[in-house]
Amino acid sequence: MNKLRAIFLTAVLVLFGLCSGAAWAQTTRWSEEKASQWYAQQPWLIGSNYTPQSAINQLEMWQEATFDPAEIDKELGWAEGLGMNTMRVFLHDLLWQQDAAGFRRRIDQFLTIAARHHIRPLFVLFDSCWDPLPHLGPQHPPIPGVHNSGWVQSPGAKALADPSQYPRLKAYVQGVVGAFARDDRILGWDVWNEPGSDTTGSYPQTEMKMADKIARVTALLPQAFEWAREVNPTQPLTSGVYEVDTSADESALQEIERIQVRESDIITFHNYSWPEDFKAEIAWLRRFHRPVICTEFMARPVGSTFDAILPIAKQERVGAINWGFVAGKTQTYLPWESWRHPYILDQPPVWFHEVLHPDGTPYRRAEVDLIRQLTGRH
Repeated sequence: MNKLRAIFLTAVLVLFGLCSGAAWAQTTRWSEEKASQWYAQQPWLIGSNYTPQSAINQLEMWQEATFDPAEIDKELGWAEGLGMNTMRVFLHDLLWQQDAAGFRRRIDQFLTIAARHHIRPLFVLFDSCWDPLPHLGPQHPPIPGVHNSGWVQSPGAKALADPSQYPRLKAYVQGVVGAFARDDRILGWDVWNEPGSDTTGSYPQTEMKMADKIARVTALLPQAFEWAREVNPTQPLTSGVYEVDTSADESALQEIERIQVRESDIITFHNYSWPEDFKAEIAWLRRFHRPVICTEFMARPVGSTFDAILPIAKQERVGAINWGFVAGKTQTYLPWESWRHPYILDQPPVWFHEVLHPDGTPYRRAEVDLIRQLTGRH
């Protein structure tokens, strides 16, 4: 009986998401011409997914007790020195619930710091990756030797499973986007990071209990786009596809990917693979006739490196935002597989992500020289 109930709920939620998303996409999405005009006004976009080294996750970055404007100013100064002009920065719905006015002030303070360094962030509203049970207040310390051991989902599993909390999620989206809807310090809004993500490998006990997670996200994703559009932002909305099968046409896309492509004003994607795959994905995504930006790349041991990817991105005029800037509490310089084999006694032979050591010195001098060369900082 429980299985039949889950199947029925999945069907209903997916149908609701499909109908709602289709109606909204026809009336409110940017036209191809508007998206192209917007992109023509941008420089070649290059930056990192940014969390200060002192924060293990979005909550620790933004909560009043641990928000560190001096650290942010120093690190964004390092980014400016490389010629970076954007950063992808994650927000969280619980921060709005905790202290809406304070959160709004801290976002404004962050934007003031970023603007001082000529950096325009792409803010991420929701995220389906890693810990499904976020909580406010002090965050646990990093698990020794483990990649991204404290990152949290937004909304968490409890909120996602409880439709009575959806008005709160709407208030968060409209409160944040509405407060900065005409702020030219912001590049854009990434509505949902990897909405189809399943983290049962890292958090099996919680994720496996949410058998209908994908169905709920599928229904909520187009609503999240609509909530943001209702406050009329001047910045584009997007949600990045990942693991796209470029050997097939768009009919092979999963339903969440269809919503992402259908609702996004500009097309964004994640690619942690070889340069030939990166180039093939750019070509595949061009079929949607919209600007293309890569919002996650660069995992050295698996073939995605600055040396291989950045020249292609510059030549194709595709924005390039790598994962990780300064090594810190996220520990994403460690590989994904550290969840199975923690690096406690030894360090990995090659860093996975990150550009700089905690003191601002480069992990690899040739990489920062290449970034400076491509951004004209030499």
